[in-house]
Amino acid sequence: MKSNTLLNALLVAVVGFSLTGIAQAQNAKVGSVQIENAYTRATVPGQQVAGGFMKIENKGAADQLISASSPVAGEVQLHEMAMEGNVMKMRQVKDIPVPAGGAVELKPGGMHLMFMNIKAPLTAGETVPVKLKFAKAGEVEVKMPVNAMGNPGAMKH
Repeated sequence: MKSNTLLNALLVAVVGFSLTGIAQAQNAKVGSVQIENAYTRATVPGQQVAGGFMKIENKGAADQLISASSPVAGEVQLHEMAMEGNVMKMRQVKDIPVPAGGAVELKPGGMHLMFMNIKAPLTAGETVPVKLKFAKAGEVEVKMPVNAMGNPGAMKH
């Protein structure tokens, strides 16, 4: 009987941990495109910009992320970081290609969303609604968790 009680306690702990993990990472799907581990980071008062990060998986034909918007920002741009000589530069891009049967990772130091003219500080623990528009798959809303500053974000499995 004791081992059964221990097994039940362990099962409750594992299930509880799994449910906690699901609450932290927002996933969404539209057509053949799946959004995984979307997140942004908390900002300080007066900070006007923040990055948005996620993994975009595509089980269908090649597609492009063509725009993003959110009520928390005046504008959401698609950005990339790239080396120009010895200098890392950030620039806006017109779209982010999502390869057929592949994936693209929006992450710090690479492709990402850039929330511009943030209307109020983003607070750790809240979620930010973001509408993503793909050329073929269409539109999908993702609720991005806001992680504490310095938190690298997406959970590792």
